[in-house]
Amino acid sequence: MAAHRKSAHRKPKQRPFTGPAARTAATLALAGAATATSATGAGAAPAEPAPTAAQVRAKVDRLYHDAEVATEKYNGVKEKEAAATKAVDTLADEAARRTDRLNSARHTLGSMATAQYRTGALDPAVQLALSSDPDTYLERAAQLDRAGDRQTSLLTGIRRQLSGIARVKARADRETEALAARRAELQEHRTAITTKLADARKLLATLTADERAAYERVADAAHGGGPAQADRSATHADRSTARASVAAPDSRAGRAVAFAHGAIGKPYVWGATGPNAFDCSGLTQAAWQAAGVSLPRTTYTQINAGQRVSRSELAPGDLVFFYSGISHVGLYIGGGQMIHAPRPGAPVRIAPIDQMPFAGATRVA
Repeated sequence: MAAHRKSAHRKPKQRPFTGPAARTAATLALAGAATATSATGAGAAPAEPAPTAAQVRAKVDRLYHDAEVATEKYNGVKEKEAAATKAVDTLADEAARRTDRLNSARHTLGSMATAQYRTGALDPAVQLALSSDPDTYLERAAQLDRAGDRQTSLLTGIRRQLSGIARVKARADRETEALAARRAELQEHRTAITTKLADARKLLATLTADERAAYERVADAAHGGGPAQADRSATHADRSTARASVAAPDSRAGRAVAFAHGAIGKPYVWGATGPNAFDCSGLTQAAWQAAGVSLPRTTYTQINAGQRVSRSELAPGDLVFFYSGISHVGLYIGGGQMIHAPRPGAPVRIAPIDQMPFAGATRVA
């Protein structure tokens, strides 16, 4: 009895899971462990490190350079858009003139047809037989023949004018399509420019005041300026020093250099050609325009606007170009210096030409 009572109170032996039950338990255990590990890892993962001030400065410089490349493309397309607009307007004027001439010819032809209808009810032979004055009739008949010749000529002219108007309208349609494409391309470049400049401003905003001031000092030094250059007395000193350094080789180059000196301190604005703001190629174009010479609008066309010269042959008035894509230009003033419009936030100033990758130079013809 005692043995029976002892065995009745003994706990049943736990048997390990086997078969499907064992596999299910193992799967749940592994899933729980994985979830726990994942949660622990997510909480402990290090945050993305913020870019250093040097990295921000490098990104801003790239954005400014990319914006300048896009600006020169914008300037080139803008020039083509202006030409296409002029072509469309010219063709519209030509079509209007041709239409006026056509309407005049049609009016004349209609008057002749009306007159013939009124006098042409009888056969000409019957009119001659019934006429009381055959000589007068014959004279009028000759006039009718001449009128018929004129009518034939008018009809031929009207056909020619209709054909001409059709050709003009076809050309106008093609130019209008080209104009629409230019305007779409302009918008694309405009968006690229404004986006890159906005990105640059956002990056600069992440810097502390001291870091941003340091960036401006480095950028100004790289483009030939400095905080003192914004001061009026320093600006005048820069102008007088550069003017006294090297004389221009001729009067035209002298006028171009003088214009550039007069632009010192004016702001950089992309797409601007003066008189109150400039981008880089807008400044050189305006300077040479003041000397009576018409330059193309963009850096990559201005480099072909004269005779190429080597760096050792540079003279005041020469155009100096930078970067492999010919995306920046300045006006050489002698002594290894140029006047240029550097970038947004940096006004027109004097700078050494060895601060950017030199790509070539052109002496304006």
